[in-house]
Formats: sequence, structure tokens, C-alpha cells
Amino acid sequence: MNKTDSIARRILGWKLYSTGKWYNHEKGVFINEQEFQPQSNLDHAMLIVKRLEDYGYQYTLKGDSEVCFDNQFHHSCAAGNTLAEAITNAAHLIADQSSPADEWL
Repeated sequence: MNKTDSIARRILGWKLYSTGKWYNHEKGVFINEQEFQPQSNLDHAMLIVKRLEDYGYQYTLKGDSEVCFDNQFHHSCAAGNTLAEAITNAAHLIADQSSPADEWL
């Protein structure tokens, strides 16, 4: 599972429909991989921030391209070449710590 896929499934709660395509049951829409590029699109990355905040994470910006997500169970910080990449990298650390059976997000 790549970064974008693990974030889409484990953080955003989208269900895998086919390779490179997810189903967002909250909005009742299909999302193609080309339509969700959080590493390069800050608006997409901010969707991740919003969802993690909904789950109780505190988002902290540490400079232009380093971020942290904290809650009582996890502390994840990451950097990137851009803010969007840093958000994606930190979120992936959180998503990667959960197992599919866990699905706590």
C-alpha cells in the first residue's frame, strides 16, 4: 500500500474500489488516484489535517515544511520539500502505525 492509498483508506476512511480508485461513502462519490494528490496539492493535504483534527490530533506547523500531529496515543512529525509533502509524510506515519484490522480511523 503506498502513502496516498494508506492515507485515503486508514485516515479518510475511503474504501478501495479498484486499483487507484476509492469510494467515499460519506459523499457517495468515487475518487480516482489522479483526483487526490496530497503530496503536491495543499488543499488535498489540508483534508487530511481536518480529518486528523476531527480524530483529536493537534496539528502543529514547525517551519515552512515540517509538521507534527499529536494526540494521547501518537506523536508523528515529518518534513518535506513542501508543506503538502510534510503533511502527507506525517499522516502516513500515523496511517502506517495502524493495521487494517485496527481501522481506528
